[in-house]
Amino acid sequence: MRMIRSMELRGKRVLITGGSRGIGEALAHAFAGAGAAVALVARSAAALESLATQLGGTAHAADLSDPAQVSTLIPRVEDQVGPIDVLVNNAGIDSTVDFTDVSDEHLRTVTEVNYLAPAELCRQAVPRMLLRGGGHIVNVSSMGAYMAFPGCVAYAASKAALSQFTAGLRADFRGLPIGTTLVELGPVPTDMLAAVEEYPPMAMAFRRFYRMGLMVDVPREKVAREVVRAVTRGQRHVRLPRRSASFPILVAIPRRATELALTGIPHQSAD
Repeated sequence: MRMIRSMELRGKRVLITGGSRGIGEALAHAFAGAGAAVALVARSAAALESLATQLGGTAHAADLSDPAQVSTLIPRVEDQVGPIDVLVNNAGIDSTVDFTDVSDEHLRTVTEVNYLAPAELCRQAVPRMLLRGGGHIVNVSSMGAYMAFPGCVAYAASKAALSQFTAGLRADFRGLPIGTTLVELGPVPTDMLAAVEEYPPMAMAFRRFYRMGLMVDVPREKVAREVVRAVTRGQRHVRLPRRSASFPILVAIPRRATELALTGIPHQSAD
């Protein structure tokens, strides 16, 4: 039987990347409203400081596309404000463009921010959480991880990597006091979503999915409420909109079958 790692958020500290605007800002409000202290990370120092002050949290400016800044982020934040109980890897950047027009620098930046930075922050945070008796990881991915929309090659690949990474973490953490929640989202009205209209093939694809009823906008406040609820209840997944949840569920069948087939096989070394 699966262990449910529920968490009381009051008095806990939650680090949220991409925390200055959009979904990150909504997450900051929701976690603070649940009684948690929020440590906010983003490049935009002024907006970050303003929101942190408003919520009684702390601001930690960092560029997640810079591996050097990412490599010291968790120790730096914990040295300044104390232990992190929940890590929310929310920061992400869009890439809606013909793949032949993607520069080497942009391809690397998308991969760094959307996948490599979350993976590295987990690598830093998890051992510290285990030493303190537990914690929770939230990785914000996308329905795009499972759908080949035009103009989204680099973005979709980075989010697919993040989704698979989270599934692998969950398997490795079986029996350990670390919870994971994978958040897979459809369209959420933010600046990133607005960029879709700048690439006509993507805009056409979205309009078709809207007409077919397979896609609907989800308010960022609803996303934030569902994520907070998932952490407090120890839920593995948040998939919104719910009408699109069948896509990731179907794709995850082989992954889930593998988990069941490997029941009893240890995922941690005995050393």
